[in-house]
Amino acid sequence: MGCWIRCLCSRVVDSLMLLLVLALSCNPSTAATSSSAPHIKPSYNFGRTFLGLDKCNACIGTSICKKFFKEEIRFDTWLSSRLKLPPSYLLSYSGNYTDDAKSWRLVDITRLTSKYRHDRADKRICTSLLKTKTCSLERALRRTQRFQKWLRAKRLTPDLVQGLSSPMLRCPSQRLLDRIVRRYAEVPDAGSIYMDHLTDRDKLRLLYTLSVNSHPILLQIFPDVEGWPFPRYLGSCGRLVVSASTRPLRDFYGAAPEVAADLALQLLTVLRSMGTNDLNYFFYFTHVDAGTFGVFSNGHLFIRDASTLGIIDKEEGSQLIDGQQGYKDIFSCLTADCQSAFVSCNSIREKHSLVMVCQELLPKLLKGKFLQPVQEKIDSFLQHCTDGLADDQGVNEALAELAEILKPLRSCDSRFAYRYPDCKYSDKY
Repeated sequence: MGCWIRCLCSRVVDSLMLLLVLALSCNPSTAATSSSAPHIKPSYNFGRTFLGLDKCNACIGTSICKKFFKEEIRFDTWLSSRLKLPPSYLLSYSGNYTDDAKSWRLVDITRLTSKYRHDRADKRICTSLLKTKTCSLERALRRTQRFQKWLRAKRLTPDLVQGLSSPMLRCPSQRLLDRIVRRYAEVPDAGSIYMDHLTDRDKLRLLYTLSVNSHPILLQIFPDVEGWPFPRYLGSCGRLVVSASTRPLRDFYGAAPEVAADLALQLLTVLRSMGTNDLNYFFYFTHVDAGTFGVFSNGHLFIRDASTLGIIDKEEGSQLIDGQQGYKDIFSCLTADCQSAFVSCNSIREKHSLVMVCQELLPKLLKGKFLQPVQEKIDSFLQHCTDGLADDQGVNEALAELAEILKPLRSCDSRFAYRYPDCKYSDKY
């Protein structure tokens, strides 16, 4: 009995010590200023290690940190009583999100780059700017010539983003940059094209995010509620971004023929909207793979990973002057090889993304799924598309050709909730 009591007391003490460590790590300023706190080596450091809040002044955001700490965002593998977290080396995690602690919905919790690449970039910042192995990233990045220009700037202009590796910024127009500032969701009082409402740290966060991965910015400036083919952006904390959950397209390579036909048609619809939309932006992919697109539980297909999307403004064009895109600094090298050459915006053709999807995705989705002669028609089109299409064939014509083959292959039932039961009453769906 005495042994049992001693064990119980030991567990209680351990739990109290763990809670104290958590409280300190969740609030870096408290941990730095509290003189009465005992010096305990943390065995579980959620805020400073996993979320990346030790780098919070040079990370992607803090808008939903409170939800993590209040357990209103939970990882699927997070058993609340044991505080068990998933491995830090993964790029994405499944989780649950709530606004009222009663109803929960699935979300994707994503790192903008791997932890290895983050650590390597952190080391590069310290060694190249301060000549030390470790440092305060904020202190180092504040000293750069680029950030000093950001501090003085009233408006985000093309010269402030020159040389950044993000495809979205390789051909920037003033109209696109104004949209970024006006819709940046990590700050209060958004809505102005001027950066007066951004603090110094806000500017550093925005610059850092644009340098590392533009995916969360794209989700903010082209939201799903306005009809754009992206999942809903819910917020960021440290180096993690949270968005509505989708299953990657690779999960559907073995799907039934009618499901494959439906997803292929949706892919064509997304590609059409990337080239033709009310805002006159032309979106193109620099890379696609099985994780680029995702599917919601209702069967609706979206762009799951927007980090490889480039944007050309068909109204204004690129406003970088000759030589600006060749400019390189530390912000150009956080996730990319500094020696890599950018593809010229003038070399991007209208059929660029369609050919890429024909090469990488549609064959895996549609191969061997249908009876002859339908399968032969599909295979013939994909081969023609993979070869680059005929010079005199426009993208819309090519999209319409494949769509006409696929439309009769779909079915109308509850598996396709995004268009059911409307599809029973209209050919439009």
